[in-house]
Amino acid sequence: MGIQENYTAIKDQLPAGVQLVAVSKTHPVEAVQEVYDLGQKVFGENKVQELMEKYPLLPKDIEWHLIGHLQTNKVKYIAPFIDTIQSVDSEKLLAEISKEAGKNDRTIKVLLQVKIAAEESKFGLEIDEAKTLFQKYIDGEFSHVEITGLMGMATFTEDKDQVKEEFLILKGLFDELNQLKTLKTLSMGMSDDFPAAIECGANSVRVGSAIFGRRDYSK
Repeated sequence: MGIQENYTAIKDQLPAGVQLVAVSKTHPVEAVQEVYDLGQKVFGENKVQELMEKYPLLPKDIEWHLIGHLQTNKVKYIAPFIDTIQSVDSEKLLAEISKEAGKNDRTIKVLLQVKIAAEESKFGLEIDEAKTLFQKYIDGEFSHVEITGLMGMATFTEDKDQVKEEFLILKGLFDELNQLKTLKTLSMGMSDDFPAAIECGANSVRVGSAIFGRRDYSK
């Protein structure tokens, strides 16, 4: 199937109220434009450099989400235009985003990335760290960011029960923090596991290869 058929098939699987972030990393501007022309406005990129290359070439009403690991020294490059940074995995990074957003007279939406996977390679805050950071935010720190929710990645495994268990851990934290201050977004699930994520309470999913096809990492 082509991109249009893939995109339609994914959209048909999403319940009302579940946001689709089309993950366009490693895919060309033409492919992003094709999906945009089908009505998609929210796109996710992993790397600042690639996002900076694509941003000037695509429509300005695209809502860009940075979903990959972000180094503090790269925040300044995307602060003028990024809509949401989904991958906030340290207090240092959150403080830097707030600082750079302030310089641009903006408030940047962020998600706290929580480590729910068993894999050591995954980034993210421990649950207690996320709670502490959220409390500091409630207490008035980080004045130029809005924490709108949480993001997490499950372990890459065939064990569907384990994946659901990890998603439910994040849903539990989301519900707990939501009692302190209203959160909007629970970002869980990618091409391989988004149906399970939605079942466990996700209202935002990050889908790339199931729309654009397999990625070409050789470029």
